[in-house]
Amino acid sequence: MIRAVVTDKFASGHLTIQKVVAPQAKLWEAIVEVRAFSLNRGEITNAKTQEEQIRPGWDFTGIVIEQARNGEGPRKGSRVVGLLPSGAWAEKVAVPVSFIAEIPDTVSYAQAATLPVAGLSALYTLRKGGMLLGKRILITGSTGGVGLFAHQLASLSGAFNVGIARTEEKANMVIEAGANEVIIGESITKPVEKFGPYHLVVDSVGGETLPPLLSQLIPGGVIVSVGYSASPIATFDLSKLAYVGGVSLYRFFLGEEVNRFSPKEGLKILGDLVAKGQLKPRIAVEAPWENIGTIAQQLIERKFSGKAVLLINGG
Repeated sequence: MIRAVVTDKFASGHLTIQKVVAPQAKLWEAIVEVRAFSLNRGEITNAKTQEEQIRPGWDFTGIVIEQARNGEGPRKGSRVVGLLPSGAWAEKVAVPVSFIAEIPDTVSYAQAATLPVAGLSALYTLRKGGMLLGKRILITGSTGGVGLFAHQLASLSGAFNVGIARTEEKANMVIEAGANEVIIGESITKPVEKFGPYHLVVDSVGGETLPPLLSQLIPGGVIVSVGYSASPIATFDLSKLAYVGGVSLYRFFLGEEVNRFSPKEGLKILGDLVAKGQLKPRIAVEAPWENIGTIAQQLIERKFSGKAVLLINGG
C-alpha cells in the first residue's frame, strides 16, 4: 500500500490523503517515487465537483525506482519530471516513459514540479503562433502559472509580448517575467488596442474578455483559449469581424496536445531552460503535502500568484 491524495467532499479543499493500492507498471511504464507535485486551478476545481471518490493530480517529479521492463526510458535512480491524466499526487506512480523526462542536477524537485501542465501549456500555445521573432503577442491571465511561463518563453523567442494585471504590484511581476508592456486594471479593451493588432493571443480568462479580442488580431491571427477563469460562457458579435479575415479561435486542451507533441521532449526543453536560468518558475507556496486541503482552497480563492508546490516526505 502507498499513500495518495483522494477527493473527499467533507475535507478541507475537498482533498485528503489515504492509503491506496500500490501501482503496478505495464511493460512500457516506469515506477517513480514522487518527491513533489504542483497544483493547477483546473484539477482543484474539478476535484470540488466530484461526488464519488477519485484520485486527482497531473504534475509530479521524483526518482525512478523501477525502469520500464521493455528497457526504455530513464534508468533506476534518474531524477525525472512528468505528468499523468490523473493520480499523480501519490508516493509512487506508474507512468509511460514517453511522459517523463530527466531533469538536470541543478534543477530542484520543486522547480521541476511546476513544469508539466503550466510549462507545457505555455510552450504548446506559443507554437500556435509559428516563428515568434518580431511578432506581437497578447497574454491574459498573466500572473497565473501558464501566463508567467508564456511571457518568459515569448520573450526568449523574440516576440513583443503584452500582459494584463489587476494591480501595479502584479504588473511588476509580469514585467519581470519578460513582458514588454503591461495593461493594468479590469477594463482592457482600449489599452489592448493601443499595443495591437496581434499575431497571437493566449487567453485563460474567457467570459466577456474573450470575444472582443478576436477583433484585435491581424488577418490570419489566432486566439488560443487555454482556460476560462472568469466564465465558460462567451458571446460573439460577428459584425465586429466584418473587416478582419482569416482569424481563428483555437480551443486548447493539453490532454489532446500531448498526442501532437512529445511531452518528454517538451519537458526536456523546459528543464534545460530552468537549468540555464533562462526560465524561472515562480513558486508562491512550498509546503508539505499534508497541507493540500488548505493550499488548494487558497489557490481557488486567489490568495497567491504563481505556483503552489507540495513536497512528499520532505521532497
